[in-house]
Amino acid sequence: MKKTIFGRSQKLYKKAKKLIPGGTQLLSKRPEMHLPEYWPAYYSRAKGCEVWDLDGKKYVDMSYMGIGSCLIGYADDDINRAVKSAVEKGSMNTLNAPEEVELAELLMKLHPWARMVRYARSGGEAMSQAVRIARAKTGRDIVLFCGYHGWHDWYLSSNLADRKSLDGHLLPGLSPHGVPRALKGTSYPFNYNNTKQFLGLMRKYGKNTGAVILESIRNSEPEKEFVTTIRRETKKRGIVLIVDEITAGFRLNAGGAHMLYGLKPDIAVFAKGISNGFPMAAILGTGKVMEVAQGTFISSTYWTDRIGPSAAVATIKKFMKFKVHKHLVKMGKMVQNGWQKLARDNGLEIHVGGMYPLGHFSFTHKKPLVLKTLFTQFMLVEGILATTAFYASYAHKEKHVRKYLEAVNRAFRFISKAVKTGKPEKFLAGPVCHSGFKRLT
Repeated sequence: MKKTIFGRSQKLYKKAKKLIPGGTQLLSKRPEMHLPEYWPAYYSRAKGCEVWDLDGKKYVDMSYMGIGSCLIGYADDDINRAVKSAVEKGSMNTLNAPEEVELAELLMKLHPWARMVRYARSGGEAMSQAVRIARAKTGRDIVLFCGYHGWHDWYLSSNLADRKSLDGHLLPGLSPHGVPRALKGTSYPFNYNNTKQFLGLMRKYGKNTGAVILESIRNSEPEKEFVTTIRRETKKRGIVLIVDEITAGFRLNAGGAHMLYGLKPDIAVFAKGISNGFPMAAILGTGKVMEVAQGTFISSTYWTDRIGPSAAVATIKKFMKFKVHKHLVKMGKMVQNGWQKLARDNGLEIHVGGMYPLGHFSFTHKKPLVLKTLFTQFMLVEGILATTAFYASYAHKEKHVRKYLEAVNRAFRFISKAVKTGKPEKFLAGPVCHSGFKRLT
């Protein structure tokens, strides 16, 4: 294997850790989550599914594609054109951007059950809006949830009672430091597709519950009994049902994945994929629930900029025109099938999961993080940004997937040999990657 490169991007990150708590604004973008000391933390430019680091080295992004935000591809010409037009016309003004109304009509057309929409500019704050609206509607404080829903107090308060309460919901080790102790007992988790656990929480907290929140789909499809029970119980008790579509939305269909599973929410929350990398989020809901937002103070200057709605309108229109979700599924299926075949061919045991457009695998060896780090290290030398996940975009074509899988085959072959030595860690250029939230020193 060729030598791992240490250049300007890596040097800049060393400086950043002294200036920015946590090194970066997003946990998922920390180099420590991928390849400590060698992951190229910064980019100079990007186009399609290709990224150039600060030294001008080009990589094909076969990992997270902007942490799942760029469904169409980096710097897409059509979406950039809409954004440039918004900038030239004025991205901020004392008056409102008409694109807000155009986007609202487009979202309602795709989701006929919804009647009103509010906007934000990130998924976490959009979820906080949804929780506020639900509590305002019901007059109740408790939130029951499953899945990952952001960094805000309402969510992290679950870890006040049990520091491991959120460990099964994507990111283990999340600290509730700074979350008021008074919020203890206001949020309780349940596991996806665990109907019995959900009903237990309903019996215990149902009369004081204002919202039930779940992702439409993450690693596995929702079971019919699970969906039916949640909808029945929330309706019976007057609880607002919120479906988080921030990750799944617009990947399996044109709109929210909840429509594929007969899940009828009171509120659905979108971000990430609706605007192809430009900050934008939407909170859709029934008229009865959403009109309550006028009676509680929810307001922010930059929720009214013109760029977000313009990017979202252009993204959704292009998505519909080219039926992008079908391409995402096709590329994701190719990758997942490839992982499984190549692991078998090279005598490695892995577990593959996730919906096709958001697939992931894990090594079932006794040193999984060592092997994950080795995989990323090998692929980086091959000119590919790769982790043990693949988020498909419209910019990924079959030629990219084929070259990627050829490199995966070489990586798996190398890792198989490393495992047989009994000490695969000796092949690492630096430290082992992190598995969850961890304070940086």
